[in-house]
Amino acid sequence: MSNFAANYGKQLIAAIVLCLAAFGGYLYWQSQQEAGMERDSEALVAALDQIEAGNLDSGSAALDPLIADSNPGAEATARLLKAGVALQQGNARQAAELFAAVAADEDAPPALRDIATIRSVATSYDTMKPADIIARLKPLAVPGNPFFGSAGELVAMAYLEQGKQKEAGALFASIAKDETVPEGLRSRSRQMAGLYGVDAIEDVDKVLEQLGSPQEAAAPGAQ
Repeated sequence: MSNFAANYGKQLIAAIVLCLAAFGGYLYWQSQQEAGMERDSEALVAALDQIEAGNLDSGSAALDPLIADSNPGAEATARLLKAGVALQQGNARQAAELFAAVAADEDAPPALRDIATIRSVATSYDTMKPADIIARLKPLAVPGNPFFGSAGELVAMAYLEQGKQKEAGALFASIAKDETVPEGLRSRSRQMAGLYGVDAIEDVDKVLEQLGSPQEAAAPGAQ
């Protein structure tokens, strides 16, 4: 033990000191990160409160500091909110640019990038070529993707503009059969699939139950 201490004692102490310093630095960094995240969250909530109250200009302005200096998640969220405000104010071009900026930001959370990609295409749909829409959204328009329904509907509409009714009908049918997709979108896709000759109904009784029986539909006061 004495020989080991004589030969390696100083190195061991130095290593322990370095480890403690590194651990202390990590704890400080973590506390700073948590403080920054809390500050960003409060700023986002404050801006959102302004927007929900109808104060679009002040709410949008409150997002600018977050876009300029915040963590990637808060920055991407702020851009998405600001793009939403721009849409409400009728400024589709600015909204599309903000959505595109988030979609292209490799530091932004992947889910927010995917949302921004879909919103960017939806906002610019009328000015885009169908082939470009399909190229942008096809990676998301696959069963199992969280945004399959939204992306798939846009891709299917682009197929129709290309005259590819078979591909569009098959995609609409796939959306209609996916139980993870919101029911309103499934219903709309089911109708579109049927319009182009694709049967998208797997459980007839379930669909009739959702739509209501003929007797219920014919009852007085039925909508």
